[in-house]
Amino acid sequence: MTNIILLGPPGAGKGTQARRLVEERGLVQLSTGDMLREAQTSGTEMGRKVAAVMAAGQLVTDEIVIGLIEEKLKAAKAKGFIFDGFPRTLAQADALGALLKRSGQALDAVIEMRVDDEALVDRISGRFTCGNCGEVYHDRTKSTAKPGVCDVCGSADLRRRADDNAESLKQRLMEYYKKTSPLIGYYYATGDLSTVDGLAEIDAVAKSIADVLDKAKGA
Repeated sequence: MTNIILLGPPGAGKGTQARRLVEERGLVQLSTGDMLREAQTSGTEMGRKVAAVMAAGQLVTDEIVIGLIEEKLKAAKAKGFIFDGFPRTLAQADALGALLKRSGQALDAVIEMRVDDEALVDRISGRFTCGNCGEVYHDRTKSTAKPGVCDVCGSADLRRRADDNAESLKQRLMEYYKKTSPLIGYYYATGDLSTVDGLAEIDAVAKSIADVLDKAKGA
C-alpha cells in the first residue's frame, strides 16, 4: 500500500495532483469534508455522532475525524490512501501516526507542494473550474478552447470560488502558515518529508511526485 499526505497552501494544486494519483495509482482520496458529509447520512454510530455535533453547530473533534478515517481504512479496498485536509495540526499528525500504527500501516511520504506566494496569488485570481468533472482552468494560462464550455466533458457549468481573489487568498495563506505549516517541520523531523515545485507545469509536478513515491517504495 501507499499512504501519502499532500501539504501546501490553498491553490497549490493538491486537488489536481490527488485526482491524478487516484486515476493512475488506484489510491483513495480521504477528504475530511467529504467524509463528514457522507457520515451524516450513513446511519452508523459514528455517523449519528457526526450529525448530532454538526446539527448543534459545534466543531467536529479530532477524535471523531480519526474515527471516520479508521472506518475508511478498514472498509475501503485500495492500494493506498491520500490524506486530504488532515492532518492540519501537530496533534492531528500524532493521532494519524498512532492510527496507522494500530492499523498495521505506515505513512510512505509527505509531499510539500512549495509555492511562491505572489505567484500563487496570480494563479488563483484567474482560476475557474468545471463543476461537473473538476477540471481546473485559468484566464491567462489555461482557458477553455470554447468560451464557457469545459474541454474535458463539454459541461457549461464553469465556476469561480467567491474567495478566489487576492485579498481572500492572502487571509487563507495566513491561516495556513499559522496552523498547518508547522507540519512541514514535524514531518521533516520524522524523515517523511519531500518537497516539489508546486508552481511547475501540472505534468512536471506529477512526475516529481511519482519520483518521490517510487523512491519511497524502492521502485
